[in-house]
Amino acid sequence: MAEPEFTALGVRIGKGLRSLTRAGQVRISGGRVELLTSYGSEIDSAPVRAVRASKPWFASGDRALADLNGKRYVLTLGEQDPAPGEPGPPAARRFIEAVRRAAGEGT
Repeated sequence: MAEPEFTALGVRIGKGLRSLTRAGQVRISGGRVELLTSYGSEIDSAPVRAVRASKPWFASGDRALADLNGKRYVLTLGEQDPAPGEPGPPAARRFIEAVRRAAGEGT
């Protein structure tokens, strides 16, 4: 199996005001974006070309929006990348860039 193009652990994944998991995973691998619970169960997944990732204008710097299969998810990642060797999710900006890069949009 190919190495994932992007992986984030410890991500809070919510839908509207409801939290689906507080320590989930976001993975971009094999042309798909996957949202997983802390136990590894799939919340949702979609081909990367069908996913819209953006930064909400109303939220802090650690949040990103992801639209998969017509559903909008709020992802709480990190405000900045953790130091090398330190635990923690990568920055929301890096997730958005990874989705665009995997979809073939220019950087």
